[in-house]
Amino acid sequence: MSPTRQDAWSQDEDLLLAEVVLRHIREGGTQLQAFEEVGKQLSRTSAACGFRWNSFVRKQYKSGIELAKKQRKELKKQSIPTDNEITKEVVTEETPSSSEVRSEGITFQAVLHFLESLQKQAAAASSIEEAKEKSIKKIKELEKKSYSLAAENERLAKNLKAIEEDYRSLIEIMERARKMVVLQEEDRQQKVKFQMDKNGNLERVEK
Repeated sequence: MSPTRQDAWSQDEDLLLAEVVLRHIREGGTQLQAFEEVGKQLSRTSAACGFRWNSFVRKQYKSGIELAKKQRKELKKQSIPTDNEITKEVVTEETPSSSEVRSEGITFQAVLHFLESLQKQAAAASSIEEAKEKSIKKIKELEKKSYSLAAENERLAKNLKAIEEDYRSLIEIMERARKMVVLQEEDRQQKVKFQMDKNGNLERVEK
């Protein structure tokens, strides 16, 4: 059994924790189950995983959590047939019933037909399983990309907010500087006066 780790969390471990927790949210599982799953993969306790999620990771995936909750609601609305239901349907369509075999008698043709039906059933089940594995793999890839994009979107939103605040501060500084220039110009103009020279012309005199 691997020893319980006490080292700091890496970015990849945080991403794995987020993926597993969001998957459990989407599929209707509990966060405790997610923490236990991640703990086994990373050789950490479920309590450590829970603390890391609540103290840090969860704040980075607010939009991802909302998306997972929406997906969970959509999955509940949909009626997706299970593998057993699909297999049962294949068997019903392709496999001759025992009554048919009894009525025809155990002949070579009946046995051959039965074996052909079993072969078709096995091929259909194999095709279904292969398609299922591909779909699961594709979903996981899209989830990973979606969660990464959600985290990047939140990071960019924070950066944009910081830039907007810096821009407002710069505008305020420029406005104060403009007002100072205007006041200085008004003060300078107030110090200037005019007087008549000997020839009857106005001349500018500094106060």
